[in-house]
Amino acid sequence: MRLTSEQVAQYERDGYLIFPALFSREEIEILRREAARVAMVETDAVVREGEARAPKSLFRLHEKDGPTASRAFHAACRLPRTLGLARQLLGDDRLYLHHSKVNVKTAIEGSVWPWHQDYGSWRRDGIGEPAMATLMIAFDEASALNGCLYFLPGSHRAGRAEPYFDTSTAYKLWAVPPARIKEMMAQCGPPVAVTGKPGMAAIFHCNLMHASGHNLSGEDRWQAYFCYNTVANRPADVENPRPDYVRSRNWTPLALVDDQAIIETVAATT
Repeated sequence: MRLTSEQVAQYERDGYLIFPALFSREEIEILRREAARVAMVETDAVVREGEARAPKSLFRLHEKDGPTASRAFHAACRLPRTLGLARQLLGDDRLYLHHSKVNVKTAIEGSVWPWHQDYGSWRRDGIGEPAMATLMIAFDEASALNGCLYFLPGSHRAGRAEPYFDTSTAYKLWAVPPARIKEMMAQCGPPVAVTGKPGMAAIFHCNLMHASGHNLSGEDRWQAYFCYNTVANRPADVENPRPDYVRSRNWTPLALVDDQAIIETVAATT
């Protein structure tokens, strides 16, 4: 998959691109089943919330080893339309995943993700430059009612805002202070809702400000995220580094696979 010069320019201006149908229904069903399987695993790489301990975030699905490993996710992050896309936007063929995850907003109870920049956390991981991009894949329809993602267009061009540590949700993170968000909204205009059908995808800059609301619907909403970094930009040593499932130590460059690799993982197990 090759982006046009207009798409590259749009990414540089807005900080994101949205693809209404990047994945087929069959591929999404395979990935959804795999995510549901991993959600049942008891491990630190599966973060839970609420009294029912419902899954909130599932990490490290893209590797071949470990309790959350998945052949389908291992393939998904290496496709020409995922890895190839990230290579073009980052201008480098030597990429690895800083981490992979599936975020779950359970029906009624799925909580918010406050406004943040991914590089707000990743800079603290020891990553020197904001030369990173995240690819999101929707497994379910994303809507305002079920807590879809929101982007603040062009906010990445202001650089990294000094974050504060937000502890309001099950998965704690470094968030952008509300005063700074208000300033950026005045400059950038209204946030854009990232809505669409299963198979919709978006890729966005690591300094793009984004958030998502509460899931008020009666259905769960699942989305996967592949966080690409250049090998040259891998993290430096820091004190008390986060676990491997959120700050990967595998910096081997990802190799492209066949574009049908997700579907082929099913054939290989039957």
